[in-house]
Amino acid sequence: MLGKDDAEKAGAALYEAEKTRTQIGLLSLAYPQATLDDAYAIQDAFVARKLAAGERQTGWKIGLTSKAMQAALNISTPDSGVLTGTMMFDDGATIPAGRFIQPRIEAEIAFVMKQQLRPGATLTDVINATDFIVPALEILDTRILRVDPATKKPRTIIDTVADNAANAGVVMGSHRMRPDAVDMRWIGAIVARNGEVEETGLGAGILDHPARGIFWLVERLARYGRSISAGEVVLAGSFIRPIEAPPGSTIFADYGSAGTITCHFG
Repeated sequence: MLGKDDAEKAGAALYEAEKTRTQIGLLSLAYPQATLDDAYAIQDAFVARKLAAGERQTGWKIGLTSKAMQAALNISTPDSGVLTGTMMFDDGATIPAGRFIQPRIEAEIAFVMKQQLRPGATLTDVINATDFIVPALEILDTRILRVDPATKKPRTIIDTVADNAANAGVVMGSHRMRPDAVDMRWIGAIVARNGEVEETGLGAGILDHPARGIFWLVERLARYGRSISAGEVVLAGSFIRPIEAPPGSTIFADYGSAGTITCHFG
């Protein structure tokens, strides 16, 4: 286990990396003994600095919900991160040049909660506690190098979790849906970059149902005395592989009857 000082030091380095848009080295190499709990402790220290600087927590993100992404990192569990107000973008937004380091895009379903969720929540409980759902695009970024230049070692789940589960932004769709009025397993998206289709997927790719990740998150947070609160946004996880979004990229996601979302990277 890492000591508190090490977790604080790593969290401070991530905060500075985000501010300066300069990546740091792999934490999995700097702290080879680090556990998943240590990675979340670093994430907590990182997020705490953001909140101390005046940011406001607006929700949570769930990641690594698909079998393909879990296999890529050799894990069998999702991960989670924290959303803040400065991460939120409207449909059609232009992302300022230089805002992110190496942004990528994922297609998701966002849940906007109307009730607090507690441990033991079922799929029905999640549906009942949800005010509405909307399509969303998550903007991923990495404050940590993807590959160590010296050893060629790629980042691990330790790096990803510590780095706030790679979360950096959210583009929220405007088409609100009642969670009990649609079959979320069949909500899908065709996602294009600069007019060329890059990825397609269905909600069923998220643990067989997008709401399943949410009661996984409820149980994980409960172990640390936390919970999902009314009014918070929860990103349920991506059902496509990440799409690179270099400067000049225009992303267009067609969710069919659930609407469309677009954003442009300056």
